[in-house]
Amino acid sequence: MAGDASTVPVVTIDGPSGSGKGTISRLLMERLGWHLLDSGALYRLVALDALRTATDLDDEAALVALVGRMDVDFRLHPRRAEVVTLLDGEDVSMDLRTEDCAAAASRVAALQGVRAALLDMQRGFRRPPGLVADGRDMGTTVFPDATVKIFLDASAQERAQRRHKQLREKGISASLPALVAEIEARDDRDRNRAASPLVPAADAYRLDSTRMSIDEVLEQAVSLLGTKGLMHGPK
Repeated sequence: MAGDASTVPVVTIDGPSGSGKGTISRLLMERLGWHLLDSGALYRLVALDALRTATDLDDEAALVALVGRMDVDFRLHPRRAEVVTLLDGEDVSMDLRTEDCAAAASRVAALQGVRAALLDMQRGFRRPPGLVADGRDMGTTVFPDATVKIFLDASAQERAQRRHKQLREKGISASLPALVAEIEARDDRDRNRAASPLVPAADAYRLDSTRMSIDEVLEQAVSLLGTKGLMHGPK
């Protein structure tokens, strides 16, 4: 119920693209049996809709109107270890992962009107038994009262190498130097934008995954949640 939303526990996983926060969020979602919010996908959904309808990425009013038409859900894939993004019932996960969509999403996310329109939608994902929220301002703006806040980071070079490997595995050609430059430019935009810049919450647990495996990151996250009484049963 809406009146009880503030009592629902929330774990926020913030950080730049490629830091591993999506994977960690999915693993925690599975471990806890909670709901998931991939806030970055919301901006990519707006960007995808804008690209599909040739909407100007600088037309704030038109983009806000797109938000009002979105019906979004995040679900575990029935056979693969991944989360699928549904827009009006359609799995658009692959469409959201293109570099064009990611670049457009970073521009869309800088618009205050779009951020305001998405804020209520994001908070609406907070429902029992709990929520794992993955993004860039989950712990600072969207859920400042979150039970646990994690800020997951990694060097730009490491994040570019991860993205390069991911693209190659999907048969997509990409230049590693170009990916590094793109990630650094995106980081600069995200960290210096006026609306909800990418910064750790004052009470966030900061974790650098540059030299860590996913299992090592997950182990630290689970340990942290355990200190807050959120983990039950065997690991």
